[in-house]
Amino acid sequence: MDLYEYQARDLFEKYEVPVLAGIVADTPDEVRAAAEKLGGVVVVKAQVKTGGRGKAGGVKVAKNPDEAYEAAQAILGLDIKGHIVKRVMVAAGARIAREFYFSVLLDRANRSYLSLCSVEGGMEIEQLAVEKPEALARVEVDPDRGIDAAKALEIAKAANFDDETAPKVADVFVKLFNVYKGEDATLVEVNPLVQTEDGAIIALDGKVSLDENAAFRHADHEALEDKSAADPLEAKAKEHDLNYVKLDGQVGIIGNGAGLVMSTLDVVAYAGEKHGGVKPANFLDIGGGASAAVMAAGLDVILNDPQVESVFVNVFGGITACDAVANGIVGALNTLGDEANKPLVVRLDGNNVDEGRRILAEYAHPLVTLAATMDDGADKAAELANA
Repeated sequence: MDLYEYQARDLFEKYEVPVLAGIVADTPDEVRAAAEKLGGVVVVKAQVKTGGRGKAGGVKVAKNPDEAYEAAQAILGLDIKGHIVKRVMVAAGARIAREFYFSVLLDRANRSYLSLCSVEGGMEIEQLAVEKPEALARVEVDPDRGIDAAKALEIAKAANFDDETAPKVADVFVKLFNVYKGEDATLVEVNPLVQTEDGAIIALDGKVSLDENAAFRHADHEALEDKSAADPLEAKAKEHDLNYVKLDGQVGIIGNGAGLVMSTLDVVAYAGEKHGGVKPANFLDIGGGASAAVMAAGLDVILNDPQVESVFVNVFGGITACDAVANGIVGALNTLGDEANKPLVVRLDGNNVDEGRRILAEYAHPLVTLAATMDDGADKAAELANA
């Protein structure tokens, strides 16, 4: 789960990471009041979960409450890379002398943590990595040891901080790692981490991603989720513990096992080239269990996607046999009734496949078409979606 900047700021403050005062506001009047409370120069910052806010006009400096009000009028409702700004943070201003970059993240490839750090912050890290890779230090972090004072100083030295600044930023690195470990994050990033004209080190803009697999350890994390911004179909799938990702296509996909579903997406996309360019509408893995309840939940999610024109159910019977899958499909269609109003192509293979196909053939639902192979099923689903 990605957090908004103001949520990251609040977490930083909890772990004693130095931050500036910030007040969240939803209207221009609230922004004016926040600016009056903070006093002096403030920065009005769009709260959206995407980068490039400044270039899009989502970050504006205001010298007084009236300017803050005008900035809010310009930012609220702004479309930034498909994200509509509904909330801003009014942050206290700072006299910045230098800008740095720091992050700690999960390095899945090496099954470790990785710290990225640079004395050149402010710009997008992807741009820095391409244009000046030598300016970006990459330091592996042992998960058992983490970032203590010695490791933090090692990171600072690798990033070419001078002897006077290195101990100052190292202290902040330790606190930022405490955020990473304490909140079970997969990413903690500060860009920029700044040094003010009076020498203070401040986390000016933070990004935090939390590991949802650790949610059982953090009851308070549920309050951080912006349910209003979640895709309603993905929210419904989450309620039923389904592995679902919405895509921009017309063929709904249901499979058992992530590898099979990924292969199905490729086959459907390839078949779709012959049928008007139709594409997969989603990734949905029902896992090992294909009971009527699970299948009904999956079909309910997919059939409620207005973009879906057909559904391809591609199941390989293993631990869950094909006859159980077929009974699950029959039960799901009976449960959904009139809501099941789009053609379904079903391909079964594996354990008890003959019995599974017999069950569906005898059920003879007018919307169900049996396919012998995955290629045949993908082609038929694409054809029906384009019809």
